Amino acid sequence: MDDSTDNRVLLASRCLIAGLFLWSGIGKITGYDETMASLSDTGMLKLLLPLAVAVEVAGAVMLVVGFRVHFTALLLAGFCLLTAVLFHANFADRGQAFHFLKNVAIVGGLLALFVAGPGRLSLEGSGDVDDVDD
Repeated sequence: MDDSTDNRVLLASRCLIAGLFLWSGIGKITGYDETMASLSDTGMLKLLLPLAVAVEVAGAVMLVVGFRVHFTALLLAGFCLLTAVLFHANFADRGQAFHFLKNVAIVGGLLALFVAGPGRLSLEGSGDVDDVDD
């Protein structure tokens, strides 16, 4: 593949991963009371919900526009791993086990994005030293 194809694939990757977090964050906002009730059922502090919404929505926007992608990918990877462990580690429940594995797979995609970087089609653009032409 050439450089322009790589950059389009990285943009698509960022948008696809971001879509998941944006959908989840907006869902938490529109279903705030239900989400708050489910957090209360698990014994988690109610203060975590606004933080989770902020991480998901802001992280999604940052991925789409390609701003601080390395940091954002690591932040969202940590968020997914923490969510998997705290909310989906009941392996006796096949549904929860599936959600755990899904979150771990998302972590893998985010770590790959961390390594690859945002590409040129981003706010960070060609800021990488390796991309500078002489």
